[in-house]
Amino acid sequence: MKLLVFVKQVPATEHVKMDDNTGTMIRTDVDAIVNPLDLHAIEEALRVKEQATGEVDITVASMGPPNAADAVREAIAMGCDNGVLISGREFAGSDTWATAYTLAGAARALGPFDLIFCGERATDGETGQVGPMVGAMMQIPILTYVSRIELQDADTLFAHRAIEGGHEVVRCPLPALASVVKEINEPRLPTLAGKIRARHTEIPVLAAEAIEADPTCLGLNGSPTRVVKILYPKLTRSGEVLSTETTALEDCVDRLIAFLRSAQVL
Repeated sequence: MKLLVFVKQVPATEHVKMDDNTGTMIRTDVDAIVNPLDLHAIEEALRVKEQATGEVDITVASMGPPNAADAVREAIAMGCDNGVLISGREFAGSDTWATAYTLAGAARALGPFDLIFCGERATDGETGQVGPMVGAMMQIPILTYVSRIELQDADTLFAHRAIEGGHEVVRCPLPALASVVKEINEPRLPTLAGKIRARHTEIPVLAAEAIEADPTCLGLNGSPTRVVKILYPKLTRSGEVLSTETTALEDCVDRLIAFLRSAQVL
């Protein structure tokens, strides 16, 4: 059985920055981490391998700048067998559609795979679109919000999906793509031996030619959606400061109520 896990390197939450001119996220010279939800996808692939009776190979793939290889190495340190980086200037500025197109091409070039894992969403975009779009482009069954996986045999799995008000159990043929939620497991920590192996593992870099991609479908130029304007919240310090040290409590309450009524809150 061959498994594929898509991971993404994202900026640490406190370091997210946007390019006002292009409307894309700045990913250079910022602290980056593996997308937290992708860690659950890695862990679930590892658990499938541990529970399987036959041989299982796990490949991890990431699309991003050269330093995104660190995300691939972290997955290998956790226990994945090998990894690749999909990188090149032609991929820069990709929206969710162009990203899914690229990842689907990479999966076809590296595969075939029996089961593809990804996290529910990435913390930088919060769209949750890429995983299902990859499955649609590959024309394989898509399982979203997966909270539990049970392999019945080499050709079939049962997936528990977290839905509003409960869970749904789905029987699905393989190959398939599963987008997992954080409740599915608790990711393990990389081991020292895993870190040593990851450091010495070669991470091949795939460019557009390697995945036989149409150049017009890649990057910013191949993205049908654009961020046309970025607005930042404005903090204002104008207003009236009330303090019981200088004003009676009753007067403070009366003035607060008057303000809320003027703002049509009350």
